[in-house]
Amino acid sequence: MKEFQEFNSPEDMDAACRYLIHRAKEATQHAYAPYSKFMVGAALMTDDETIVSGANVENASYPLCMCAERVALYAFASQHTGKKITMIAVVAHKRNHKELVSACSCGACRQVMLEFEQRQDSPIQVIMLGPGGKWVKSESVAALVPFGFDRSVLEV
Repeated sequence: MKEFQEFNSPEDMDAACRYLIHRAKEATQHAYAPYSKFMVGAALMTDDETIVSGANVENASYPLCMCAERVALYAFASQHTGKKITMIAVVAHKRNHKELVSACSCGACRQVMLEFEQRQDSPIQVIMLGPGGKWVKSESVAALVPFGFDRSVLEV
């Protein structure tokens, strides 16, 4: 199986992917982005089809900002113990614009997603709008972080 699949639009994807993208779009309405005006939403699906969403939250002290992906992941971790994440969708648009723009997860979010994937010992598919307007579906977070930092480095 290929590590990545490309799609021209969400309509070319299965129903679960389309629904997750829809829920990520809804999450952008809750973004607090007065500085960047870049509204990001993320939605993840669990193995029992529970949806958990998150939006980016900015702060005047930029290092204190939180990406939508991590908001969703941490909400999941605190509210849904015992479940596994099967996929996560990430979308973004500029304030006052409805058309989506490319929204690839940052390195910090990829690292956090990788730890969730490793901890649950099963892949998490990642869906995002890539550069050039193509939708990208990664079969795992590990494919997005080929040299990821993990707990084995910390073991003595």
